[in-house]
Parts: sequence; C-alpha cells; structure tokens
Amino acid sequence: MAGKTLALDLDGVLADTRPLWDAWLEDAARRARVELGVPADREAAARVLDKTLGDWRPLLARFAADHAPLWIRPRADTNAALRRLTAAGARIGVFSDAPLELTEIALAHAGAARQVEIVGTLAEVQAALGGEAVVVRTREELAAALR
Repeated sequence: MAGKTLALDLDGVLADTRPLWDAWLEDAARRARVELGVPADREAAARVLDKTLGDWRPLLARFAADHAPLWIRPRADTNAALRRLTAAGARIGVFSDAPLELTEIALAHAGAARQVEIVGTLAEVQAALGGEAVVVRTREELAAALR
C-alpha cells in the first residue's frame, strides 16, 4: 500500500452524483423557465449552461449543499479503506466530469474529503499525481488496492 497513487472515480467509488445533478437540472429549468437540453457529459453540459443560464455554479452549489443528504451518505467500508490507504502513505485524487462545486460537496457528504489530495477531471488528477496513478472506477477495485 505504501507509495500507491490512486485516482478514484467519484461516482463509481465514493458517491453517485448523477441523481443530484439531474434533480438540480430539473429545478434550474423550472426556476429559469427554460428548457435545459444538456448533454449527458457534464463537462459539455457546463458549456451549454454557461450560455443558457450564465452564472449557474453558485446555484448548483447552493442546491447541492441543501439536497446532498438525500442522495449521498458516507460508506463505512469505503471510508475505512481510504483511511488505511492514506495512513500507509498513499496519495489519493478524485476525478469526475461533474462540476467542481458538486464534486466537493459530494466528497464532504461522503466523508472522504480529508483523504483526498486533488480533485478534478481524470486528466487533471493524473497530471497532479503523476503518471503512475492507478485509476480506480469501482468500490471493488478500491478494496483490491488494499491488498
């Protein structure tokens, strides 16, 4: 475990943010009285939202902070694995296509924020952690990383 560098998929390993994102899109469309036809890829969706809603990120952050407890809860086994890895000297990054505002709130509600060194897209996390980062996409792969 010592010296490992891991890039964790937020949605696959720590917290599935897609339901929260979808609920926010529905709420934002209702409040703005516009049709928000955004792509499934949230990086591409962000570009559409920039054009359609303008300064939408504070709205997402507020909605996510208020509603995250409905969808995101800590997982004892996952958090124990993260604590073991960091105690052994592993470096951990988290990647997602979700906006940073949503990612950070999800990490806090999942109870994993303290063990994470870097958050961003997969490319950003790999660049920050170095080329040797093992990409972990499921909780099962995280458990295997403990071996």
